[in-house]
Amino acid sequence: MSPDPIAAALAEDIGAGDLTSLHFIPGLLTGAARIFAKESAICSGAAIAAEVFTRVDPSLAMHIVTPDSAPVAPGQTVLQISGHVRSILTAERVALNFLQRLSGVATLTRRFVDAIAGTGAIILDTRKTTPGLRAFEKAAVRAGGGQNHRFGLYDMVLVKDNHIAADRAGYVETLRDDIALFRDTHTGIKVEVEADTIQQVRAFLAIPGIDIILLDNMTPAQLREAVALRGGSPIKLEASGGVTLATVRDIALTGVDFISVGALTHSAPSVDFSLELAPG
Repeated sequence: MSPDPIAAALAEDIGAGDLTSLHFIPGLLTGAARIFAKESAICSGAAIAAEVFTRVDPSLAMHIVTPDSAPVAPGQTVLQISGHVRSILTAERVALNFLQRLSGVATLTRRFVDAIAGTGAIILDTRKTTPGLRAFEKAAVRAGGGQNHRFGLYDMVLVKDNHIAADRAGYVETLRDDIALFRDTHTGIKVEVEADTIQQVRAFLAIPGIDIILLDNMTPAQLREAVALRGGSPIKLEASGGVTLATVRDIALTGVDFISVGALTHSAPSVDFSLELAPG
C-alpha cells in the first residue's frame, strides 16, 4: 500500500484530538474561512489543502479559487472553506503546511524556468525530496513549469560513479555489456550514465543503448565541449551539480538538453499563507 502523506500529517498533528478546539469552540458553531497568500508566489497544493479539510470533516464545503500553476499575489484568496469551525481550526495547520511547502517548490521552480527562457533547455527535479512527500513535491515542480526526472530507483536506470569505478580496467566494456544485457531484459526504460570528465563523455557516446549522459559538475566550457562531441547523436545531455539561479542561464546556453536542480525540492523556501476565519 502506498504511503498516505495526508493521513500521516493529520495523525502527527491531531493525535488523540484537538484539545483546544474541542474544549473552547462550541460544537455547533459554523462559519466561513479563507486561505490567502501573504506574498507573491506560484500556487501549488490547493487541492491537497482542500483534501486535508475533507479528511477532518467531510461535511465541510470547499472552493478552490487559485489552482495549481497560477500566480498568487499578497491578499489573494487560494481556498474558501465553510462549515463547522472546530473542524476548520483542527485542519488549519496541516493544510497550510502542505500549501506553503508545495507553493515554495513551485515558486522556486518557476524562477529557474524563467531564467532559461528561450534557450530550449528543460529544468528537471531530482530525488532530493522530503521523505513521504515526493509525489506532492514533484507535482509542485510541474506546477512551476519544470519537468520530473525519475520518480524513484525503479523507473529509470542512472549509472553513477558509485555504481562503476571509472578507473577500473575495462570499465567501458563492462558498462557496454551490462547495458546490452539490461536492454535484452527490459523495454521502455531509459538508461542514463553519469560522466565526470570529457573523456568519459567521449566513451559513453560510443556505447549503444544509452539515452542520456549526465554531465556532473562540469564548467560551461566543458559542457559546450560535450555538446560539440555529441554532434548528431540522439543521446540527450543533462547538466547537474551546483546549479544556481546565478549560473543556470549560462549552463542552458551551452546547448545541453536538461538541467537538473536539486535545490527545487531540498532548498525551496516556504511561501507564507494564512487562514482568516469569519464565524457565522
